Amino acid sequence: MFVRRIAVIGTGYVGLTTGACLASLGHDVVCADVDADKLERLRRGEVDILEPGLADLVAEGIAAGRLSFVLGASAAIRALAEGPEVMFLCVPTPMGVGGVADLSIVESVIEEVRDLLPADCVVVNKSTVPVGTAERTQELLVRSDVAVVSNPEFLREGSAVYDFLNPDRIVVGASQQDAAERVAALYAKLGAPTVLTDAPSAELVKYAANCFLAMKLSYVNAVAELCDRLGANISDVTEGMGYDKRIGQAFLQPGPGWGGSCLPKDTSAMLQLADAADFEFRLIRATIDTNTRQRQRMVEKVRLAVTGKRNGSLSHRRLALFGLTFKAGTDDLRDSPALAVAALLRQAGADLVGYDPALRPDSGHPALSSITVTDDPYHAVKDAEAVVVLTEWPEFRALDWARLAEAVRKPIVVDTRNLLDPAVARRAGFEWIGVGMP
Repeated sequence: MFVRRIAVIGTGYVGLTTGACLASLGHDVVCADVDADKLERLRRGEVDILEPGLADLVAEGIAAGRLSFVLGASAAIRALAEGPEVMFLCVPTPMGVGGVADLSIVESVIEEVRDLLPADCVVVNKSTVPVGTAERTQELLVRSDVAVVSNPEFLREGSAVYDFLNPDRIVVGASQQDAAERVAALYAKLGAPTVLTDAPSAELVKYAANCFLAMKLSYVNAVAELCDRLGANISDVTEGMGYDKRIGQAFLQPGPGWGGSCLPKDTSAMLQLADAADFEFRLIRATIDTNTRQRQRMVEKVRLAVTGKRNGSLSHRRLALFGLTFKAGTDDLRDSPALAVAALLRQAGADLVGYDPALRPDSGHPALSSITVTDDPYHAVKDAEAVVVLTEWPEFRALDWARLAEAVRKPIVVDTRNLLDPAVARRAGFEWIGVGMP
């Protein structure tokens, strides 16, 4: 395999994983960011992101001399002898006004480096971007000798390194076949199926995939509500569904709604794309509406459990929240469904104490301002009128639930993830309430 000189702009989940993994595949990689303090920590091998295996890959890349970190995109270009052969854009594309993706950081990076890029360099949009971004990037470059390629990422937080090194597929889109093949060749060691297409199709793949997953989650949450009303068991229903190879077992677990850094942003962006094309994408709109309803439904479950009434008052009721991150295995709070439910509970007047294995009480995150965060689950439940499980951390199963039952004011657990063994909870003295469970 040819060793390529690669610049990676951005050291978030996608950028740092991309840079470290490409270095592990033998390429020479320089990663750039605008946060000087973060870069100093990375140079020491200190990774702020909770991502299994990532810190080890960073340390190995630094030790091997294949991975380095610099301040600013232009510095990354200059740091590579003869300049980069490939430059990955892994910068934030947050949801902007009206749900459309904000490409201002992408555009500013292009303006910064366009005159510095060597001839025949390939610029790769790795960030999730709207259809047409590759064309827009090419226009901003004003360089006919630099190609633009769309190469969307399909990384799950909490398993990003594994996903990068064991991909289901590699998607590469470009108007120039040779540029697409050069980018695809970077992943040759991985042996994954590769889809070579045009840039608009590659850009749409990411949105289409994430929106489908969001629809699947909203669907199973709706089925779980039907199970609640009919006395059916959602676990048995989804098991029976999942054996159908056309459906599969993945994304059939009900919960408090979906969230995170991708699905909310990408579903909104898909609606914007559809609206711009004069197409009413009712399925996606219903998917989002169902997700919003699911969060309200979790609050109704808590109200009923604590007060005995669906509209009972939660004013000054102390509730212990187990799990605040958007999913287990990460410390990411972005668009966390746990925090969305917590916000609704707080609006209803509840006093909230939260415990999450990935969060410290002194984190100071603004999203946690209405929650008293503790690092002790047994302290969190003291005098609580219910325990509400909001994130599927497996550590919660290993807690001493008999000890927890002694500390709570009311031994009630509302398990929005169906994480716990109901029999274990009940033997410990808890009333266990799940989602879609009789």
